[in-house]
Amino acid sequence: MGPVRSIAARLRRFHKWNCPSLSRGKRDTAWLGMYGELAAASFLRAEGCVILRRNWRPVRGGELDMVCREGECLVFVEVKTRTGNGYGGARRAVNARKRALIRRGAAEWLRLLPEPVNFRYDVVEVLYREGKPPEFRHIRGAFGAKDLYVS
Repeated sequence: MGPVRSIAARLRRFHKWNCPSLSRGKRDTAWLGMYGELAAASFLRAEGCVILRRNWRPVRGGELDMVCREGECLVFVEVKTRTGNGYGGARRAVNARKRALIRRGAAEWLRLLPEPVNFRYDVVEVLYREGKPPEFRHIRGAFGAKDLYVS
């Protein structure tokens, strides 16, 4: 069993992805992010997406939290995990620099494909509140070629 599957198996013990404790402090933001990505993957599967890859970092640069397929569309997903609205929502967190990294990763993924495909960029926001199931906000087509959000 690989490390991701092992972590996922341990986390399944928590009831419906409830966040067990948010009092771990800022030193564990990586833990919270990983936990949010696992919950987002579960959410996307329930929405009908097929997860093709998680945490893909191509050699030429860029980063993709998830690559999914929804029907005939390839979806590059950025996951933002929050414990409150203090830092703004997911839209604000995916700034121009982050979008450029996602686009670079997506370009590398698309370069590996034998033929062109339809694709889009989505953002999934995972909001945890102490002792409650996470809330999900799926922003389909969150940004495009012109670096603008599409509502």
